[in-house]
Amino acid sequence: MTNESNPFADEIHIDQLEIFTHIGAPEVERAAPQRLTVSISFWPYQQTPDLADKIDQTVNYSAVAEETKSFVRDQSVNLIETLADRLATHLLKTFPIQRVAIDLRKFPLEDAKYVSATVTRTASVG
Repeated sequence: MTNESNPFADEIHIDQLEIFTHIGAPEVERAAPQRLTVSISFWPYQQTPDLADKIDQTVNYSAVAEETKSFVRDQSVNLIETLADRLATHLLKTFPIQRVAIDLRKFPLEDAKYVSATVTRTASVG
């Protein structure tokens, strides 16, 4: 059985990876690192039936998590939308994935559980 009708069938998901970084529109908010969580769904180019149960045949989710933490920590932006977009673009360039969805959450409001931005990006062909 192939997934030709749905090229994005095999998905790997990392849920609520915790990272601290400088982010926020007001300078006072960006002064100290803030806690963020990022959830990442990605679709590798190689599908499950082709993997032969070998990690070197797939995208290592631990490597994606470590790269995400490193990338986000090195950023200093105003908007979570900007950070989510930059992270999605970076992961597409860094790993053999065809599509990525990022859900980035921060916790600046006392009367809300969180504020989030979600982006989905697809690798350019060619």
